[in-house]
Amino acid sequence: MSYAYQPDEDWQPVVVAAYRTPIGRAFGSLATVAAEDLLAPIIRRIVAESGVAPEAIDDVLVGNAAGGGGNIGRLAALTAGLPVSVPGVAVDRQCGSGLEAIIMAARLIQAKAGACFLAGGVESVSTAPWRVERPKANGALPRFYGRARFSPEAVGDPEMGIAAENVARQFAITRQRQDEFALRSHRLAVAAAEAGLFRPEIVGISTSNGLVDRDECPRPSTSFEALANLRPVFLRDGSVTAGNACPLNDGACLVLVMSRGMATSLGIGKGLAFIDSAAAGVDPNLLGIGPVASTKKLLQRQPGLSLADVDAIEFNEAFAAQVLASLDQLDIPADRVNSNGGAIALGHPFGASGAILVTRLYTQLIRKEAIGATSLAMIGIAGGLGLTALFEAVVLS
Repeated sequence: MSYAYQPDEDWQPVVVAAYRTPIGRAFGSLATVAAEDLLAPIIRRIVAESGVAPEAIDDVLVGNAAGGGGNIGRLAALTAGLPVSVPGVAVDRQCGSGLEAIIMAARLIQAKAGACFLAGGVESVSTAPWRVERPKANGALPRFYGRARFSPEAVGDPEMGIAAENVARQFAITRQRQDEFALRSHRLAVAAAEAGLFRPEIVGISTSNGLVDRDECPRPSTSFEALANLRPVFLRDGSVTAGNACPLNDGACLVLVMSRGMATSLGIGKGLAFIDSAAAGVDPNLLGIGPVASTKKLLQRQPGLSLADVDAIEFNEAFAAQVLASLDQLDIPADRVNSNGGAIALGHPFGASGAILVTRLYTQLIRKEAIGATSLAMIGIAGGLGLTALFEAVVLS
């Protein structure tokens, strides 16, 4: 069954190009590269290879979570040399920002508010400014803080690691399962890198130390024994460790989303058609299970679709505990997601991660020409949110 048909097919949103930078460890290989300079080479690659006229781009939508504010979409567009007539906008749904930017672009096309968008996200933890709270009284000292508040104190606003511990306890996710899942992520990511599976989607970044064109974090040498020997990070008697959680990262990712009619007119033969998406909220104290609510909401809107019908699933791996709990609640076997590893191994550059999920799907389905295959991108978000998007690989002309 095809889910891609829409009554006005010329205005169906289709992802026709998808690229990312290598993902660097925070303060590692990309530490000196500003967020706009991570994005600019991707913009240039997409414009050069797609055949789209730069002035035909209706907007540049860029998600960002930990940066210094401002309009990173506009800054990146100008840094890349796009015409000054091309606008830009920043999107903030925290870890879901990159996926939200893609969804917004698709919805704008469905509304016939534009036909061609660059959309995705970026994060440079290494260059993000410090956050300082203004003193409440004259003469008091300012206070440094790590992140914005996501939920009022009366509801609960735990740090990410504590929330992962909450999920592990609430849903009985054992330390052994978490470590086994983390080991799987590294092994799959290392195997995919060695096979060259990431190469087509990566745009190398020039730094003062040379070209960076490989992901920095997957560990070929990791083992279950090494993971099992790590101590819990957030609670003395907890189960979340540095090994079964994602690292801090730098990276960027953008896709080109255009109307089916425009893609056909440019002679583009295939693409990843956007079908639908859903966002939903859950208890912020159990924020990692947000994708359960968003996926169920999406399935309610697609009565002809069941999770058993989906050919590829990319689920952001912030913590093994939250991934496993969500998959258990959705009755999805763990071996059905992240076929080339996920964020525990590759990294989680917050604002970019949702877009990286879509780029991974693009590589798996479009670059490998799995036409007709359906796919889901799922991500849990700070504050108790989930975001899920449905795509189908289609022939355009």
